[in-house]
Amino acid sequence: MRNTITETVTQVHHWNDTLFSIKTSRRPTFTFENGQFVMLGLEIEGKPLLRAYSIASANYEHELEFFSIKVPDGALTSRLQHIRVGDSITLSTRPTGTLVAGYLKPGKHLYLLATGTGLAPFMGIIKDPDLYEQFDKIILVHGVRLISELAYQQTICETLPNNEFFGELVQQKLIYYPSVTREPYRSAEHQQRITALLSANILTRQLGLPDLNPATDRFMLCGNQAMLDDTMAILNQRGFKKATSREQGDYVIEQAFLEK
Repeated sequence: MRNTITETVTQVHHWNDTLFSIKTSRRPTFTFENGQFVMLGLEIEGKPLLRAYSIASANYEHELEFFSIKVPDGALTSRLQHIRVGDSITLSTRPTGTLVAGYLKPGKHLYLLATGTGLAPFMGIIKDPDLYEQFDKIILVHGVRLISELAYQQTICETLPNNEFFGELVQQKLIYYPSVTREPYRSAEHQQRITALLSANILTRQLGLPDLNPATDRFMLCGNQAMLDDTMAILNQRGFKKATSREQGDYVIEQAFLEK
């Protein structure tokens, strides 16, 4: 198929019975911006079966990484979840997407709001040294149902703060706020949906940050449709403007990551 390439699976990690990550080889000519997605999949009976997946690795890393949910009857994930090291995987050659810092106006605080596998693009974004130069604080909020769905915690809390090149910036600026809605976890404030954290000002109070302000705060949203719709409504009510392809804004969304 035109505009696709084949890469080799180098690592598979199963977080629990519903979530897994894949790493693949990466050819030097494959370039992307942190936060973008590609079409990814398998060749089934001679035809590529592809779905949109955000790239969870940074644009300077030697391998590509993807974060996926397992859907038992999903056309792709029912097969993809059984993939092994050494298997081939198909990728589109033209990454795209709106979760790119360039779509946002300059600001002081960048809020990255994710539910489930919507965390994927933000894993690449928080590895971007340039982003830490642009914002005073980067707040990563990951909302899930179960504690076992809080993927990548070791990377966020240990690996990145100890990065030899920009770990000090991560320590100073990155704030990680996990929230679990269906199990007891940490405190009542860490068992709230993202929309509740925003609308009741729980998040900013917990972090000691000012109330949300369109003059200083920027947002990237990636998750299920209900979260996107409800969070956009909250932001719109508070005077935040969505970015477009023609004009920078206060927030951007991505709907393209895979859930089936």
